[in-house]
Amino acid sequence: MVKIRLDHIGIAVKDLDEGQRFWKLLGMIPELEDEHVKDQGVITRFIPISSEKQQKPAMIELLYPTGKDTPIGRFIDKRGIGIQQICFQVDDLESMILHLLDSGITMIDTQPRIGSKNCLIAFVHPKSTGGVLVELSQKN
Repeated sequence: MVKIRLDHIGIAVKDLDEGQRFWKLLGMIPELEDEHVKDQGVITRFIPISSEKQQKPAMIELLYPTGKDTPIGRFIDKRGIGIQQICFQVDDLESMILHLLDSGITMIDTQPRIGSKNCLIAFVHPKSTGGVLVELSQKN
């Protein structure tokens, strides 16, 4: 079985600065640069949950749509702001996708693609997870 750990929780926001306000009050400091992921129509801002240096901490990812006709823009129009997905980091994304498909899980992505931070990503369909959009990620 491949190793897995919580990587981040993605939260759809209408404004990045307002979206980070609560997390900063808890003492979490956003990373220095936002990233525009053009093919997903989103600007991301990551906020590490811990400042511990032992391992990479799980993060909050704020997702700001670059337009209404993008996945995050449609999510906000339909559901409002809030948690959009949970991401787990795996050490072998292709093996995990095959394992899930062989187990009858419905995948949105059956092949890895490039996501933020140049990671390989694939999404699991919410109908296979009890209604939660799950992103799987592998450092590239």
